[in-house]
Amino acid sequence: MTRKKHGAAKQWWQRQFHTWHWISAAISLIGMLFFAITGITLNHAGAFAANPKVVERSGQLSIGALVLLRMQHAPNAPLPAPVASAVKQAVQIDVAGRDAEWAEDAITVNLPRPGGDGFVSINPADGAITAELTDRGLLSLANDLHKGRNAGGPWLWFLDIFAGACVVFTLTGLLLLHLHSKRRPSTWPLVGLGLIVPLLLVHFLVP
Repeated sequence: MTRKKHGAAKQWWQRQFHTWHWISAAISLIGMLFFAITGITLNHAGAFAANPKVVERSGQLSIGALVLLRMQHAPNAPLPAPVASAVKQAVQIDVAGRDAEWAEDAITVNLPRPGGDGFVSINPADGAITAELTDRGLLSLANDLHKGRNAGGPWLWFLDIFAGACVVFTLTGLLLLHLHSKRRPSTWPLVGLGLIVPLLLVHFLVP
């Protein structure tokens, strides 16, 4: 009876491991493929030449927006909403809510993003607007998403959820290996090899 209960419990756990393993695999499948490919492109970044495209724009603030801009003195504060709206109308770039660097000769809003960057600079003396946007291409975009660079909060949350799914996928895979290891003698030597090889590389070959 005890043996039957033990067998039933083992089968129940095996079903649970299989269920969580395939669910986590389904959730993380595309993400693992994406991060595996971008891991290769990051390791060989020199082999993939980027051709950045730079777009320059210019415009002019109205007198009213310029007066309002000059009334702002808080360091690193965003542009006042009417000024940000005037900038968007002048150069078609949305800077609302972004921190600005306030200096006597220029007020600059930096615009970093995955796969590119840019800035909008306003001369507080005459209201002249200078803007520049740089696009480094899809590969740079993918590499920056891999690193979570300038990708924003929602993408970072996705990375955390994806990493959690990968942990579940790996641990349930390990438990399934344990359940089937008696019938597959090479299981633990291969798992050990997966541990020993990177340790040896780190110890002997990594500077």
